[in-house]
Amino acid sequence: MISAENTEAAIDRDGLLRRGLRLEYATLAWNVAGLGILAAAALASASPALAGFGLDSLIEVFASLVVVWHLKGVHKNRETRAMRLIGVAFAVLAAYLVIQLAVVFAAGMRPEPSGLGIAWTALTFVVMLGLAWGKIRTGRTLGNPVLRAEGKVTLVDAVLAGAVLAGLALNALLGWWWADPLAGAVIIYYAVREARHALTHKSDEPPV
Repeated sequence: MISAENTEAAIDRDGLLRRGLRLEYATLAWNVAGLGILAAAALASASPALAGFGLDSLIEVFASLVVVWHLKGVHKNRETRAMRLIGVAFAVLAAYLVIQLAVVFAAGMRPEPSGLGIAWTALTFVVMLGLAWGKIRTGRTLGNPVLRAEGKVTLVDAVLAGAVLAGLALNALLGWWWADPLAGAVIIYYAVREARHALTHKSDEPPV
């Protein structure tokens, strides 16, 4: 016989899974909208920081899709594969930022100020912080390392938005062009660390 406690636990788990999915859908919607906005702003200003942030948004879309795939089949032992996919997303982001810095400084690019970029990155900073907090908290309560890891991807997105915002603002207000590409550098160490953690993650669940 199924006890009342077990039934309540199952209901709570289902509710947490639905909350996790809603957070991922919100992240997907925001980042898909942002791809067009960032592309327009990056092309208009020739900003490497905005171009890099656009790639980060694309990676966030990929990571969210991975978590949706995982949460919809969480009982099928998808954890290890999902963590590895998220690790790859972190690694791609770190590699791009390193290449971006090298190319921009070697070419001596001088990006133009971008009002649209400043407005979007400011909004994204606030929205992504809220979504990251929700994912990490929900993943911790649910005992789901994949959702927690993707919450960290979203946190990286928030931190990178703040760094890009600072770089764009310094370029617009003080003419410090180098602050624009340098904005992406603050995230490289964190992205490499999280990629390593996700790629070496081992699930405690037995294979199905």
